[in-house]
Amino acid sequence: MEWIPLSAGISFKPITFFPDDAGYQLLLRLEPGAVVPRHRHTGEVHALVLTGARRIEGLNDDIGPGTYIHEPVGNIDTWRVVGDEPCVVFIEANGRVEYLDEGGAVVRYTDASTARAQYLTWCGDHGVVPDAILATPAPA
Repeated sequence: MEWIPLSAGISFKPITFFPDDAGYQLLLRLEPGAVVPRHRHTGEVHALVLTGARRIEGLNDDIGPGTYIHEPVGNIDTWRVVGDEPCVVFIEANGRVEYLDEGGAVVRYTDASTARAQYLTWCGDHGVVPDAILATPAPA
């Protein structure tokens, strides 16, 4: 599967969506210099950097290949790719990722349902038959 664009310099490949769209797993690819804006997690997030490096705002260390990060419910952060190679991260996200404005108000969100919709739209636009497992929400 090709990388599915989300925004400038950011794309993904879905792996699975959990029953009742409670969460999902994906590969997230960010090009050098790409920034993930300030966001809050309504469910736990587990992330493993596969290639490249990222830096979470406020931390002085680069997080490189093989580094696992747990982000608890309510965690708010922003991060960016450092270095000159793309950063690919395996992510398991439960609940929503809510993107916040400067005052803390939610301006948009992503979750399993929106990720599935982006995947299906991309498949339709590119003449790709969607994977049956990824295309249909599983009941709980």
